[in-house]
Amino acid sequence: MDKNKKVTILFDLDGTLIDSTDAIVGCFYHSFKELNFDFQGDVEDIKNEIGYPLDVMYATLGVPQEQVWDFVDSYKNEYRKVSEAKTTLLPDAYEAVKLASSFARLGIVTTKTTLYTIPLLKNFGIYEYFETIIGRQEVTNPKPHPEPIYKAMESMNITNENNIYMVGDTKLDLIAAQEAGVKSIGVLCGYGKKKDLECYTQNISVDALSSIKKLKEKYS
Repeated sequence: MDKNKKVTILFDLDGTLIDSTDAIVGCFYHSFKELNFDFQGDVEDIKNEIGYPLDVMYATLGVPQEQVWDFVDSYKNEYRKVSEAKTTLLPDAYEAVKLASSFARLGIVTTKTTLYTIPLLKNFGIYEYFETIIGRQEVTNPKPHPEPIYKAMESMNITNENNIYMVGDTKLDLIAAQEAGVKSIGVLCGYGKKKDLECYTQNISVDALSSIKKLKEKYS
């Protein structure tokens, strides 16, 4: 890794670089069935919560607070079986990461645990491009709290905040960046809605590759 690069880009994962919708939704329905929960919502309700920690998602979807961790356990047991088979790299995501690595230092900041993140990144051949991976287990407070971004900066020994960007598809990513005092780019290839992203950043791109091309032009 070239630590003399003047730009740092922190990527969210789900909806920004990968599409794990089938895996996530399927595992939620698996847990509902396994634990005999009469889920009153639909697929869109689940998708709208992607980006939040699992326990928060379950509580929002109606699971009693005292039972959410049983559902999280059920979810994780199923997810580890199906995650790689039911997750795909978003179109042009590989090119985006490769291009970004040509002029910036890279990190991952996700609410997914590193236990599942690392195998996925290796499976898609992009693990080697990232200096640090900050997942749910590395922090006390997940996004939208700024702690994951601070943790990534600490891990990468970054003290100059001027050229640090958080690239993500939900308002959680953008709020975390705002609170951490770094720049942000919202992408429309995931789960967030444009009108929500526009509340927190003026930088909106169709997808990760488009956002990286803009940064490349700016800093080349």
